[in-house]
Amino acid sequence: MQPPVLDPLDRKLLHLLRSDGRMSNAALAAAVGLSPSACLRRLRLLEASGVIRGYTAVIADPALQGRTVVMVQITLERQTEEAFNRFEAAVRQCPEVCECYLMSGTADYQIRVEARDAADYERIHKERLSRLPGVARIQSAFAIRTVIRPRPAANGD
Repeated sequence: MQPPVLDPLDRKLLHLLRSDGRMSNAALAAAVGLSPSACLRRLRLLEASGVIRGYTAVIADPALQGRTVVMVQITLERQTEEAFNRFEAAVRQCPEVCECYLMSGTADYQIRVEARDAADYERIHKERLSRLPGVARIQSAFAIRTVIRPRPAANGD
């Protein structure tokens, strides 16, 4: 599927929403120079096309909530489209997985997991990650502390 073509107004809307996902439609419209109804139409098209996949809150550092962050590299037995699709469908069903990326390099996927502690991660590893389809190898690393948290993109894309 071909990604939608974004014009400068779409990019500006996305940049503004990354900075403040709670910005009202009226404020968005004023910031980009559109009427509120035209702005809302554009937002609905961005949502319908999958460019905007949802809205979320940025939560304080997981460590402040007593959570342990684990970065996990997963290598699959086979690197076929079918194997990737099966793995991706299954990993989406794991509530402990906060992020998942298809990677280049030695591992096929990099995922970020949040667990209560090492014992909870052991459970996640045993009951979830090792049971994902096609998994050949799992390498885990526990985060010691957060240095930089994900934040809104500053370049406007």
